[in-house]
Amino acid sequence: MAFRKQTVLFGAVFSCLFLAALAFSPAHATSRIKDITDVEGVRDNLLVGYGLVVGLQGTGDTLRNTSFTQQSLTAMLERLGVNTRGTELKTENVAAVMVTANLPPFATQGTRIDISVSALGDAESLQGGTLLVTPLMGADGEVYAVAQGPVAIGGYTAQGEASSVTRGVPTNGRIANGAIVEREIAFELAELGKLRLSLRNPDITTANRIATAINSFLGRSAATAQNPTAVELTMPAGYNGGVMDLLNDVEQLRIQPDLPARVVIDESSGVIVMGNDVRVSTVAIAQGNLTVRITETPQVSQPNPFAEQGETVVVPRTDIEVDEDEDRRLGIVDGSVSLQELVNGLNALGIGPRDLITILQSIKAAGALQAEIEVM
Repeated sequence: MAFRKQTVLFGAVFSCLFLAALAFSPAHATSRIKDITDVEGVRDNLLVGYGLVVGLQGTGDTLRNTSFTQQSLTAMLERLGVNTRGTELKTENVAAVMVTANLPPFATQGTRIDISVSALGDAESLQGGTLLVTPLMGADGEVYAVAQGPVAIGGYTAQGEASSVTRGVPTNGRIANGAIVEREIAFELAELGKLRLSLRNPDITTANRIATAINSFLGRSAATAQNPTAVELTMPAGYNGGVMDLLNDVEQLRIQPDLPARVVIDESSGVIVMGNDVRVSTVAIAQGNLTVRITETPQVSQPNPFAEQGETVVVPRTDIEVDEDEDRRLGIVDGSVSLQELVNGLNALGIGPRDLITILQSIKAAGALQAEIEVM
């Protein structure tokens, strides 16, 4: 039975619409160079710190179970002139937390950045808490920012005598503009004579197209594709402007990215995403499942009224149904079909996303799917 060219709704409506949107998208869409590359050296830096959140309403760490919270609280109080050595602290209004942040490139002293706060001990919620002064360090152990402020969480916990409700993650929160940059990371972009543009999706053809577009714009050979990931850009002699002007002009150039044919599968959620260049050679497909349904409907049998003998018993009743999917027939996919024809054909079998995943993997194993399958 040849596939009919019609779309049959299957499984999740969202997955079907998403695939159709990909199939009808323009095949020659162009992108700006700034949207598909990064300038090497211009990147964020990760910061991390350890601190205390105070002001919790009995939802903090249990000090007898989290010794690091008690030690941190004692050390903090001593720095403030309060001696608590030898005293058994019983407060549950304090929680030990890890603080993380991204330091943007070229961030200057005094710039404020957002931070994330996550409970480290057995705290139940960080709602209403305030983070105390926390140094944030980079991978080199140096302090680059200092964080402090009230924690805002996106979840909550409500608890009663017999039940409780938890929505979101109340032990994780954020502080907008909660850290101040204290040290800058030196990087003199304007002084560089050569730059490297890193492709976010490495591809040889795309790298060559970027170099060609730049050289055509400048009218000279200034860009070279070194590998699928990097394009080297040399500051041309006599260029009217500096490195920043050159980058500004180059980033606005448009090219058509080229990516390999790929099918991405997420087996946990049943989502399938196919690239526009996916092709299938001539192949025959048959799909069917054996389904056995067993239904138990016990009935009660009891003696007639006023009977001298007899007892009440439970009589089992079992109903068995076998579905062999005999109406499923063999389908033929013609060679070199497009993505839209492939989607329409597989949908015409009337199968769900998870069976579709198995079929795609089987087509690949047969050598008929001219694309790479990536399982997430």
